[in-house]
Amino acid sequence: MIAPDPSATRRVVFQYLVPVHVEVEDGLVVCVTVIDETPVRDPSLVKGDAGYLPEAVAAADDGQPWPSWRFGY
Repeated sequence: MIAPDPSATRRVVFQYLVPVHVEVEDGLVVCVTVIDETPVRDPSLVKGDAGYLPEAVAAADDGQPWPSWRFGY
């Protein structure tokens, strides 16, 4: 197995707003569903080289149908 060259790794972490559905019962959050099917808009860089941000956003927002993520019961 060939080990990847760590100097060639391009890691970019970014964040953006997505719709979230929150269910509350008796004053407690019981379920949170992140609807991760929206286009990436106004991303902000968290970590990494800002020069790679447009490429990272394009890879993350390539039109494939992403599922929603659900936490809780």
